[in-house]
Amino acid sequence: MKRIYQYSVITIISLTWGIVGCKDKDFLTEVPPTFYTVDNAFSTSAQIDQTLVAIYSQLRDLWANPTEQAWIFVLRGNGTDMFDVASIRRGASFNNYGNINPDNTAFYEIYSAWYEIIAKANLAIYAADLSHISWSSAEEKAYTVAQARFFRAFAYLNLAELFGGVPLVTEITTAPKYDFSRTTRVETYQFAIDELLAVENGLPLTTASGGRLVRGAAQHMLSRAYLAMGTQLAADGNVTAAQSAFTQSLANADKIINGGTFFLMKSRFGSRKEETQGNVYWDLFQEENVNYQNGNTESIWALQIDYMAYRAEDSKSKLPYSRTYGPVFRDAVPAHLTGTNEDVGGRGIAQIVPTMYARDEIYVGQWGNDLRNSDIVFRRNIIGNVSTSPYFGKPVPWELMYNGSNDANTNMANQSLCYPISCKIATDRYTGLADGENKSNLFRDDYFIRLSETILLRAEAKQRLGDKAGAATDINLLRERAKCTYLVTAADVDDQFNLILDERARELLYEESRWNTLLRMGGTIAVNRIRKHAFWPEAKATLTFDYNLWPIPNTVIDTNKDVPLPQNEGWQNR
Repeated sequence: MKRIYQYSVITIISLTWGIVGCKDKDFLTEVPPTFYTVDNAFSTSAQIDQTLVAIYSQLRDLWANPTEQAWIFVLRGNGTDMFDVASIRRGASFNNYGNINPDNTAFYEIYSAWYEIIAKANLAIYAADLSHISWSSAEEKAYTVAQARFFRAFAYLNLAELFGGVPLVTEITTAPKYDFSRTTRVETYQFAIDELLAVENGLPLTTASGGRLVRGAAQHMLSRAYLAMGTQLAADGNVTAAQSAFTQSLANADKIINGGTFFLMKSRFGSRKEETQGNVYWDLFQEENVNYQNGNTESIWALQIDYMAYRAEDSKSKLPYSRTYGPVFRDAVPAHLTGTNEDVGGRGIAQIVPTMYARDEIYVGQWGNDLRNSDIVFRRNIIGNVSTSPYFGKPVPWELMYNGSNDANTNMANQSLCYPISCKIATDRYTGLADGENKSNLFRDDYFIRLSETILLRAEAKQRLGDKAGAATDINLLRERAKCTYLVTAADVDDQFNLILDERARELLYEESRWNTLLRMGGTIAVNRIRKHAFWPEAKATLTFDYNLWPIPNTVIDTNKDVPLPQNEGWQNR
């Protein structure tokens, strides 16, 4: 766990706050700070690298959400088929479409966050070409620019998946601007693809320390971007171009999967490999095991967490997952389970919770025999810890936790508070207890990209190219690693992509950006799955329209006063 997120507050705040700020109504306007201009603010290449470090830091915070922002929980999946809110947080629901409209704060915050990253990337790209900057080598400059352009591409890819075509801002502007125009979704995807192609070979195969970008990250995002673009082209009726895009998606995934650098981990490894209780999937989520440099050949790009930095100066260097994602047995079944120790998954407050689909339904019947459903990975044996309980020292039955009351509303509430404990969000060895930590936080690194997701992208590309047998073969790469007794065949590969989405849920729970996945798939896949799998009934009752894009925030439309920005289909007049 390296401290790549340390950066000079003076350098980044003074040089870029006015340029990258998107919280006011001039959401795309980049205004120079009072005492600096972009031409005189940078004097060394190291200062330009600090702008990149600020992007790495912002992305870490978008994934880990150390300050527990409600809109980031939406970005990370609240409101999808996989996550909803607990009974104690019904006010934070993102499934009541009576309250979800283009004025919703989450849409504006997410839209703005990606443009903040774009603005920082544009700043680094511009500064890299300043004539007075000295570089130790041409390779140092090329890697700096490659990282910045990757980040810009990554931001536009996310914007296109979530919001569709958006204004392409590629230069620093020094005056307010109110005439941005939307591109199409395909054009936005193409911009991201062009950027990634331009920098692919400027990124190294591996790095000496964890966290920094490598070539495989660009190839993974190329596979994802081509897949998304092909899906949109097919929806637009351009079948030939769509098939070409799917072919490119497959080819870029092949570069990683067959490239000789990254491999699925199939045997025990890392800091706890000698312990009999674990398995290889569990090993993936233990401290000191997440980075490629730790011997984890499945890790393509990981965010970095450093406990010593957290203690000294970076209070955001943590994964608050035991707190934010953890269950609250103590509220639901206090007669049988209490406390906030390891036995109940730590100090959980259930900011968002897995739906019944994500926790139980995907493991019903033939799907149950799976390392990802083993007790060490997804703990279902919760041992009673109240001495007066008849289940003291024994597993508390799920039927009791789910349906132990005579009142249906109470049972529903308890089902939202009680759920299996994933090894991705909790541990039996919390760091920092001697320093006053309270089993809220993990201090391990975490994944932005894992090879298993690349394999699932390739499976989807194969299916979209008509090769259902090939898609099944790829899915079975993960199922074989998970020692599943049931392996899929072409007959299991359905046209609504349920098999792939279910396998993504098994493999990537708490990892993937589920909104991006559902919305880029197009059609009514997202809304159909939300109606079917949302935990609370509001979604089915209030989601009375179809959409496959989030709305452009009304604040953005209103501010861009000189050129109309059209609203996305389904969101007009809402």
